[in-house]
Amino acid sequence: MTQTIMEQEAKQAPSVVEGQLLANKALAEKIGVKLREIAPKMVMIIGRGSSDHAGVFGKYLIEIEAGIPTFAAAPSVSSVYGKQLKLEQALVIVISQSGRSPDIIAQAEMAKKAGAYCVALVNDETSPLKDIVDEVLPLKAGAEISVAATKSYLATLSALLQLTAYWTENNELISALDTLPSAMQTIIDSAPQLTSQSIDGVKNMVVLGRGLGYAITKEMALKLKEVSSIHAEAFSSAEFLHGPVTLVEQGLAILNCEVNDESAQSHQEQINEMTERGADLVHLRQTDLSVHPRLAPLVVLQRFYLDVAEVSVSRGFNPDEPKGLKKVTRTL
Repeated sequence: MTQTIMEQEAKQAPSVVEGQLLANKALAEKIGVKLREIAPKMVMIIGRGSSDHAGVFGKYLIEIEAGIPTFAAAPSVSSVYGKQLKLEQALVIVISQSGRSPDIIAQAEMAKKAGAYCVALVNDETSPLKDIVDEVLPLKAGAEISVAATKSYLATLSALLQLTAYWTENNELISALDTLPSAMQTIIDSAPQLTSQSIDGVKNMVVLGRGLGYAITKEMALKLKEVSSIHAEAFSSAEFLHGPVTLVEQGLAILNCEVNDESAQSHQEQINEMTERGADLVHLRQTDLSVHPRLAPLVVLQRFYLDVAEVSVSRGFNPDEPKGLKKVTRTL
């Protein structure tokens, strides 16, 4: 195992999440009460890059637990096209580590003017977003030096879990959140799953998952590209069968993201088909199947972050400073 800053910060995630959930409990309860009063008809999530990928997790989570249609914003609608959306009786969740990208700020301003109830999930609590939105739910991840976000991304997912749990008054999920830090630590202490040997010579990969598992495959594919220079694309395992599956016969490598929830059986059937077609599969999975199904994606992702840092180093890259990338990306 390497000792990159990326790995060190990823290993901080259990303590970060533990502190965050405790610090934000009263605020999450307050926001939950407000959301039940508003009874939003829709949820729009604003984010770029990893924050946008966290929004995919938020979409599945909110639609499954709250039954409210949830969709990703197109920030350029405000920042480039200058258009106003109709967002009365909508919840808008703004996700940004720095809260300083001009297009994210412009979209948040538009949403607030359009009558939405706005909640920002940010790591930098001095962000300009604090003066725009109704509430800031801080990520509490602390300083993150590595360009490749790890603990702050996991903290974003745990914040979405806590917000949704208190909104829907899901006592089982609220209680389960207390077990999340220890579940993350358990998989940190487990054996690597994605290794440099398991993908030796691989330059192209597909990452497959289903439901909430699919939601984190987008983040995995991004990190494989960012830190290991592997061209990786994420697909729902069901969607992959609609055409892209023909690539398997060309020797395509597949990273299989297994999450033990309601989608597990269907996903496994599709993975079995990949195996029958001769796919070269590497499996990412929980080591503890008793983990609450809504928490399981975070546990699998925790293991992946450590593994991809080692893969990056083994391929001669520095995951802390991927070539051409900056910690804060400012787009219009």
